[in-house]
Order: sequence, then structure tokens, then C-alpha cells
Amino acid sequence: MMITPGTILGDRYEIIEKIGAGGMSIVYKAKCHRLQRFVAIKVLREEFVKDEDFVAKFRKEALAAASLSHPNIVGIYDVGSDHDLHYIVMEYIEGKTLKELIAEEGPFESKMVLDFGMQIVSALRHAHRKKIVHRDIKPQNILVTHDNVLKVTDFGIAKAVDSSTVVATGNAIGSVHYFSPEQAKGKYVNETSDLYSCGIVLFELATKKLPFEADSHISIALKHINEEMPKPSEFNPAIMANLEQLILKASQKSQSARYQNADEMLKDMKGVAVDPHYIVRNDEVFDQTILMTNTETEYIRSKGNGINAERIPEPEENLTSLN
Repeated sequence: MMITPGTILGDRYEIIEKIGAGGMSIVYKAKCHRLQRFVAIKVLREEFVKDEDFVAKFRKEALAAASLSHPNIVGIYDVGSDHDLHYIVMEYIEGKTLKELIAEEGPFESKMVLDFGMQIVSALRHAHRKKIVHRDIKPQNILVTHDNVLKVTDFGIAKAVDSSTVVATGNAIGSVHYFSPEQAKGKYVNETSDLYSCGIVLFELATKKLPFEADSHISIALKHINEEMPKPSEFNPAIMANLEQLILKASQKSQSARYQNADEMLKDMKGVAVDPHYIVRNDEVFDQTILMTNTETEYIRSKGNGINAERIPEPEENLTSLN
């Protein structure tokens, strides 16, 4: 259901225009008459509104995400409902997505990869300290302002989707090109899962390519689990050697072999940024293959229709708002 321009939500937000539409919501640019500022309003689609459990979890996670306050995180201002409409009010950002920037200007030289990477990991550190795991880190969920400040979107929302919609619709949370082996297998997700996805984003920033491609979503998911991670230098020989090691460490298949928290990853990123000879230490064997049980294999195949190479983009993935 489209909302027409001029509609007032919550007695304060005037809808100005639709700025995008995705599988889960429609996003509008609006003006808050109380504070006299522009905001982005994400309105849940009708099919989600009918699921009361989902709406409750969605509100709970959105309110948790509203507790985040960080320069690299798009802010959530309000969560509300008006008749049958459920919405989230967010910081309005003018700019483009990191995915769009990569397409236009990538690959980036190592210093820029590190600068962007440190902004993303700084946002993750803030969220993880508040026990919020993103679960869907990808360039489409990262906005870039005109001053090259990165703003990560969608904190907390994926958890609500994960707990309510996977069983009902078969959707796998996290875009298959970026999600971790444990997400592909339906296993326990924690902050190392976000760091794995961040490693894939760094790989793409440095190479303008994705490490795993295939004709089907299932095949890509299986590659994350079974295949050796290619070295970024195979696609970009100019990448700094220690940055390459950092990316490979972040994207280890085993959770225990990756960076265990954002502080560890930031420490190495800062070290690489200031010292070209900085050594990224890793005592584990890179890219070890993890054998799947029959149950895990069946899980992936049963979710195959919902695992998506590029999820139907949320509005804010294409424009200037927050997922």
C-alpha cells in the first residue's frame, strides 16, 4: 500500500516522496514538523504487518538499535504505528551506497580500503558492545556521504527477520555473497560473523570482485563453506601484503580462527595503516575446509529458494535511507 505525499504519520511526520521499495518495506522521505528536519521513514509492507509476532520482534529490535549512537551508524529516531502502518523513523542521509561507489570507482588503493574498513569495524565495535549483531553486513547496507563518511544501516533489524521470517518464508538472512559459513548452515551467529562479512566487503573494495561466484545461490553458499578463499592479490597485485593477510584472517571459515572481536581487527587495521611492514599474525591455517554433516547439507538445500545472491534491495540500499 502506497502512502500519498502529504500524509501525516504520528501527528508529526509529513510524507514528501517515496524514495525506494524493497522486499520488506517502502521507504519515504518525510519532514518532521516537530523538529523541523528531514527524516527517512521505513514502513513495513502489508504482508509483514499481518504477522503480529514479527511486528513485536521488529519493534523490539528497532528500539534496541535506537540505543546506538555512533558517527558511522545511521541513527534511528523513533518507532511508531499509525492505524495499520508500522514504521521506523531514521536519519536521512544524502549520498550513495558503498556498492554504488565500488561500481563507479573501485577497486580502491589499500589506504582507502583501510580507511573505509576502519569506519565499518568501528561501527560494529559500538554495536557489539551493546550486544547487537548486525547479521547482514554488505556494501548495499553501508551509505557513503559526500565527505566519504560511511554510515552502516540496518542494525538489529536482521535479528527480528531471522527469528520470525526464516521459518515462515524460507529466506536466509544475509546476502549470500557476504554471509558467513555458519549463516549458510543455520548455525550460531555472533560478532565474528559480522567480521567475516566485513572481510568480504574489504575484499570487494580492494578488487572490485566478489570472492565466490556461481550460477545458483546454493552453490555460492557452499563455496563459502567448502572452497579456499582466493587471495585478493590474484585480482589486484598492488594490494598491500599485510592488508591481504588481514582480509584472509577476517574471512576464515572457522569462527575460532577469525578475529574474535572488533577491537582485535581494528588493532591490526591501524597497525597496517601506519606501518607498511606491520605483521598480521595468524597461527591458524588459512581457509581450512569445514566438512558438513548431512543435516547441515539438507538445511542449505531446503533453504535454497530463499538464499539470495542479491536480496531484493531494500530502499535504502539504493537511495539515501536506512534499512
